[in-house]
Order: sequence, then C-alpha cells, then structure tokens
Amino acid sequence: MISFKAILFLYLATFVCAKEDDVIVIGEDNWKDLLKGEWMIEFHARWCPACRTLQPVWEDLGSWSDDLGIKVARVDVTDAPALIGRFMTTALPTIFHAIDGEFRKYKGPRGKDDFITFIEEKKWKEIEPLSSWKAPDSVWMSTVAWFFKMSMFLRGAFIYLTEDVGVPYWAGYCIFAALSVTVGAIPSLIFLVFFTHLLCPPKSEPKKKAKSDDEKDNEHEDKDNVVAEDLIDQAMGSPRSLRKRKSRKD
Repeated sequence: MISFKAILFLYLATFVCAKEDDVIVIGEDNWKDLLKGEWMIEFHARWCPACRTLQPVWEDLGSWSDDLGIKVARVDVTDAPALIGRFMTTALPTIFHAIDGEFRKYKGPRGKDDFITFIEEKKWKEIEPLSSWKAPDSVWMSTVAWFFKMSMFLRGAFIYLTEDVGVPYWAGYCIFAALSVTVGAIPSLIFLVFFTHLLCPPKSEPKKKAKSDDEKDNEHEDKDNVVAEDLIDQAMGSPRSLRKRKSRKD
C-alpha cells in the first residue's frame, strides 16, 4: 500500500515539473521563436546568485503565462553564449519584454505581482523599444553574435590544448597569437593591395587612335596626287624631276 508521504511526493514532483514546463528554454536553435507573439525573457546563469534568487519567482510567473496570454522563457547564457552578443546582455539576470519582434528591457521591480501588473496594464508601452540596429535579428547584432560564438569556440580549443592535450599555457598563448596574426594579416594585405590600386592605378600606354574612313581616304588621295605630280614633272622635264633623278643616281 502506498503511503501518504509517497502520494504527497508524487504530487509535488508533478507540480514542480509542470511549473518548469511553463518556462520555455530558449537557445541558439530556437531564439527566433521570440520574434512572434508576446514574451517575457530572463537571461540567467547557473553560477549567478541573483539569478538563483529570481528563479522561484520566474517559475511562478510561468504558471501564469496562460492566464496572461504570454509566453515566459529563460536563456542560460552558459549554454547559449551567442545570445549574449545578440541581445547585448551585460548583467545577470537581465529581463526583456518582446511583442511581435519589438524588444524592450525591463527595469522595474522583480516580484511576481510586479511582472503581472506590467503585462496586464501594458506598462511596456512606456518603455522605448530597442532601435532597429540593436534588434537581435539585425545584421549588426547577428555579426556580434557570430564573434561571441567564435570566441567561445576558441576558448574551448584553448582549454582542450592545455588541459586535455597537455600543452603548456605559454605555448598555447603563442599558438593562438601566431594564428591571430596570420589570420588578421591576410585580409589586411588584400585590403592594402586593393586600396593602393585605387590610389595609384598602374599607368597604361596610350592607345593609338584608330583612323577614320575619311582620314584613310584623304591619305590615299594625297599619295595619288604626289604620284601624279611626279609623272607630270618627269614628262615635262622640270628641274624638280631632274633633281630627283640626280639624287637617285647619287
């Protein structure tokens, strides 16, 4: 026979699981879900004491999500480092309100009733939304997110080299410094060559101007005239023709 304590434990476990399911976990794969509908999003980390203090309040807010007609979500920045850059999160916990792709940073009190009032009375309308270039789906913030993701990849590679492979820390720093210089030098050289070509373009030899049909006809006429004059001079024995003959003999 099942004891009363076992029944109570099963009931509490079911209740806790239901509360956790009410809070949607957002990561790098499904963050675009935040662009549709109305959301309250918390950025937190497991190692953050203030985040642990807010956790029961946030889970309680999640149980009210159906009544409020919103979705409640959380982002663990440890598991989704690219979203730190995409949302420019500089402190933890950070809370955002989102509605149809417009994001606003929540800066009010952090009690359950405060959150509920914020939603029911639409106090989010009093907050200026993020500008277009700061929006998480903008090209600029996507680039920042890529850099954050790349930095975490390099950090993981450094830890693998130093802790798993056994490479000394100073050697690891030297390897990454050399890679950074090499990777950074290639685009710099390409840009330098392109920029130099724009400032000092190579000199090209002037192309000979093609002669028009009229100019060619005029040249032929001039040659014909010269030949005709020579024939006339020769026939008449002019001094000019005699000089030409003498010069040819010489």
